[in-house]
Amino acid sequence: MKNSREIMEILEAYDLTGSYRAAAELAGCDHHTVARYVKMRAAGQQPDQRRHRARAIDDYLPKIEELVVRSQGRVRADVVHKRLVAMGFAGGERTTRRTVAEAKAQFRAGRRRIYRPWVTEPGLWLQYDFGDGPVIKGRKTTLWCAWLSWSRFRVVIPIWDKTLPTVTACLDATLRRIGGVPAFVLTDNEKTVTTGHVAGIAVRNPEIVEVARHYGTTIRTCVPADPESKGGSEATVRIAKADLVPREVNLREEYRTFGELEAACRAFCDEVNSRPHRETRRKPAERLAEERERLHPLPRQPFTAVFGTTRRVNWDATISVEAVRYSVPHELIDSRVWARFHGEELIVTSVDEHGSAREVARHRTGTPGSPVLDDAHYPPREDKNGDRTPKATTAEEAAFLALGPGAAAWLVEAATAGTRRIKAKMTEAVALAKLYSAAEVDRALGTAAVTGRFADKDLLSILDYQVGLTSTEPVRRGEDHSLQPGTSAWARFGTTTSTEDEDSI
Repeated sequence: MKNSREIMEILEAYDLTGSYRAAAELAGCDHHTVARYVKMRAAGQQPDQRRHRARAIDDYLPKIEELVVRSQGRVRADVVHKRLVAMGFAGGERTTRRTVAEAKAQFRAGRRRIYRPWVTEPGLWLQYDFGDGPVIKGRKTTLWCAWLSWSRFRVVIPIWDKTLPTVTACLDATLRRIGGVPAFVLTDNEKTVTTGHVAGIAVRNPEIVEVARHYGTTIRTCVPADPESKGGSEATVRIAKADLVPREVNLREEYRTFGELEAACRAFCDEVNSRPHRETRRKPAERLAEERERLHPLPRQPFTAVFGTTRRVNWDATISVEAVRYSVPHELIDSRVWARFHGEELIVTSVDEHGSAREVARHRTGTPGSPVLDDAHYPPREDKNGDRTPKATTAEEAAFLALGPGAAAWLVEAATAGTRRIKAKMTEAVALAKLYSAAEVDRALGTAAVTGRFADKDLLSILDYQVGLTSTEPVRRGEDHSLQPGTSAWARFGTTTSTEDEDSI
């Protein structure tokens, strides 16, 4: 069977020569082949179409078509083959698979849905969906993926769960990031949005209806099994997962903290929104500036009714919920936050000065009397030993600490040991610094601090000993010196005993 290019060369050769044999010599084929294609063209047939040859499976075509129609094109070829074998078919399974594939293609061609292209308008549609995020410290995260249908502006936010308060916080953050509210918000049939279906009609969750009314928009849900109504958000989820979730294809390292994932999502959004989109050939950030003119204004405050009960953050960066103290970031001291329980966790939400709501803390449920604290909520101390660093408050203390670090170490250790008359001994050290050098007195104080000698005359004793040393080099003994004591003392052991016995008698 010749391909289309070879057939065209054969026909062109015949048109040029007008002879079957001459055309065959030019095309490099048999003259009977040239005659066949010329006759097919004269009869109005397609030369590149294969002639259907009779097959053993042709007698079973009605049954194959019946099975394909009954299953709506979902029947497997191996199931069809077993049916045909039971009916007497002796051919191979490969032939059955090829024939079933042809029957399915014909079935789909006759029942293919035709869609009118969705032409979006600025300010109308915002879509969002969820995707599986990376695992952080053994816990799985979720990616909130939203996009404006007209400008293609994307927003990706990492979350821990898909509860209604979390969805509300993400929706609020998304709207504030794009700078307005669209007319409709399209999403999937999650339980937070749709509680069920009656006669094919989605029943809205009354709480999400209140959220939509607060922001001045309308929540719509996608038609089940209809990818055309949610293709944009699904594409956003697919692109975000391919770039943000650590895999071998992107060589991204695992995230150590949730904050690293938040920073990565922000960088991802900045990247995709600042490069030209494949469809519009323009940057989504530029089109967003135009779409904002068609968006509704945002309410100044977010919808906080679903965030829980309000709490005031104390000076120690904690809130009290059911007699248990939970820590929050220290930046929120003396501010108001919202706390709610979700399962065995307490979730704390905050609203910043711009009106954007975000989750700031998440703790395991505690018990009264046992505070639940997170070290990350408190600022790191630059000097962990700051409480043990002496700070002079009087002239006498300044004079003593001016001797050097040995004096400071002596004061700390002496105070820890509960030494009596510390101030008098500090005055004595300052006086000794006039007789000796300050460096020698400071060295003696450091030695006293290390050895724990804080008695009245200990400092003077250490000072006299250190000043009297002629050399600070260690004494090195030779191999002829031994620390093993001799046995000469045992030589008079018996004699001494006898004499003492006689004297006693």
